[in-house]
Amino acid sequence: MNRRAPQQTSYGGWIAAIIVVLAVVVAGIYLVQRAMHPASSPAPSPSPPSTQAVQQPASASSTIQHPIAQANAGPASASTASLPALTDSDASVREMLESMAHGSSFGSLLQSQIISRVVATVDALPRQGMGSTNILPLRTPSGTMLTQQVNGATVITANNGGRYAPYMTVLNDVDPHALVAWYKHNYPLFQEAYRELGYPHGYFNDRLIVAIDDMLAAPDVRDPVAVVRSGPHYHFVDPQLQSLSNGQKLMVRMGPGNEEQFKAKLRMIRALLAGAQVAH
Repeated sequence: MNRRAPQQTSYGGWIAAIIVVLAVVVAGIYLVQRAMHPASSPAPSPSPPSTQAVQQPASASSTIQHPIAQANAGPASASTASLPALTDSDASVREMLESMAHGSSFGSLLQSQIISRVVATVDALPRQGMGSTNILPLRTPSGTMLTQQVNGATVITANNGGRYAPYMTVLNDVDPHALVAWYKHNYPLFQEAYRELGYPHGYFNDRLIVAIDDMLAAPDVRDPVAVVRSGPHYHFVDPQLQSLSNGQKLMVRMGPGNEEQFKAKLRMIRALLAGAQVAH
């Protein structure tokens, strides 16, 4: 059943998650949710899961372009454990994420129906608007983007990237081979959630590759990024930056150093998903 909701205007809360299969990204998801919220903006209350696509439908061709079977998960890492039902998968997903986060409190931020929310978020990443924040797999934390005044303009500070340090640590620690192996084994759950999202003939791994390629195409912005406050949110002053996709805006906001590391990990995961050999 197609459960897409009407698009909603949401600028500060439009991007909060990337994907569980990129747990490196999931570990930093929620900072993006708050990155464009001033400190005075209240955090939204957790809401019931709502798997919904936003804006126009994504391309959902019946022709599979990136079959998950080709992913290079490594000969010794593939699990043979049986899969839970999609509705009962939260416990195993939570366990995996917490293990990658090395026992931090990250797991306490996760909402229910993680895979379904993650699939909906991945579907939204290459778009310009996230729509409803009900799809987000993580609760909103405290914190806000760091800005300063430069020549009369409000710009994101150079040390704003430091807020992502704990998540970049997880990014660096995650073994892409183990991550892709976990995703490949659990892929039927992601595919089921994608069909429930409203794409009965679509293939989630194809959409994932689209999302990754879109983030890799994000511009490398080295100069200070100017923002302007509009109500409770910040927008990019540069119309070209403001028109970027959700995933590309994430890259710009996290700062050039973090973006470089992030893209390097994404390239490794992208290569493994395409069946390439990647050194451990």
